[in-house]
Amino acid sequence: MSILWASTGYGNISTRSTPDVAREGGKGDWTRRTQAAQALGWIDPRTRAVTPAIHPSATFLRDPDNRYTSGYGYGRDTNPTYDQAEALLTELEGGAETLLFASGMAAATTVFQSLAPGDHVLAPRVMYWGLRKWLGEWATAWGLAVDFVAMDDLDAVRAALHPGRTKLIWAETPANPTWIVSDLAGLAQLAAEVGARLAVDNTVPTPVLTRPIEHGADLVMHAGTKYLNGHSDVIAGALVTARADEFWQRIRGARHDGGAILGSFEAWLLLRGMRTLFLRVEAATRSAQWLAERLANHARIAEVLYPGLASHPGHAVAARQMRGGFGAMLSVRVKGGEAAAIAAAARVRLWKRATSLGGVESLIEHRASIEGAGTPAPPDLLRLSVGIEDPADLLADLSAALSSTPGSS
Repeated sequence: MSILWASTGYGNISTRSTPDVAREGGKGDWTRRTQAAQALGWIDPRTRAVTPAIHPSATFLRDPDNRYTSGYGYGRDTNPTYDQAEALLTELEGGAETLLFASGMAAATTVFQSLAPGDHVLAPRVMYWGLRKWLGEWATAWGLAVDFVAMDDLDAVRAALHPGRTKLIWAETPANPTWIVSDLAGLAQLAAEVGARLAVDNTVPTPVLTRPIEHGADLVMHAGTKYLNGHSDVIAGALVTARADEFWQRIRGARHDGGAILGSFEAWLLLRGMRTLFLRVEAATRSAQWLAERLANHARIAEVLYPGLASHPGHAVAARQMRGGFGAMLSVRVKGGEAAAIAAAARVRLWKRATSLGGVESLIEHRASIEGAGTPAPPDLLRLSVGIEDPADLLADLSAALSSTPGSS
């Protein structure tokens, strides 16, 4: 069964030997919001279905001459269910191609595994803890030289570069869990000066708010588990490239050979989630801004960490490179220290005490307890992932929890 599109310049679709995909409508006339909602205008030519099918097959039939003119051979990394999700994310990020992975970590680590032993990379001191831990324990053991720098300080980044040896700068902005903001255009320029690539974890802002390729990034990574899926029911990752160059082919080969691929059902769930991406991110972002402004004056809060506040040191940079808001993630530092923060998290009723972010439900977490020794998260910090509930309900619930903690009277 073929899939009907109007153009073949999307993701892996362009690599098919005999493309059988196209799209109805005029892409150039559509906003990115419409492209997401319509999933690029997909329509099945036989059934006229507006929802794509799931292709669970692990293998595909060869032609009599032993070729695969359908473009699909073995299901490890050639599956029709991938095509539309990869095509849509490519379009939303303004890239050249996209690859789906089994998780955000699988996507991120594949970038580093595609470098050569002896290559030097820079990573942020504040970043997703799981990747920071992996870089310190595994990447160095495989021969990469890794330095962690204050990525929001361009002078510090410049001083840490090794011309001719630095091959990658990894950035995350706003950076989890303190939401430090990095200047993407400035980092891209520094990377270009030494012949390195800039890779950006765009999980939190999503292409709704930030498109790193527009600011000079070479690669964009997503933990698709979070906002792209948005329903906390799939583990997925993705990489988007600005150019389908030789390094991208190494990444493609690493995915194929290593087998870090997504299942067809998970790819289908990811596409389903992306169709409501703009609605969810925009609603949650408005609520996060509203909450941050009110929590900033709360008697039990010592500090609110959110780039949408004018008091945030990265506010000006964030306002320049983010459009439509500052994201739906914020953190609060609770007066009374670690014990008070943990006690407040224990008393919430509406917020859910759970790891992750980007779902429709609001989550709260004491990050220092989760990350353990060496974490950059202050012990009094609670990380908040704002969902799509009524923000007044969220504020009332958190305020009640804070007010009932020991020493709050």
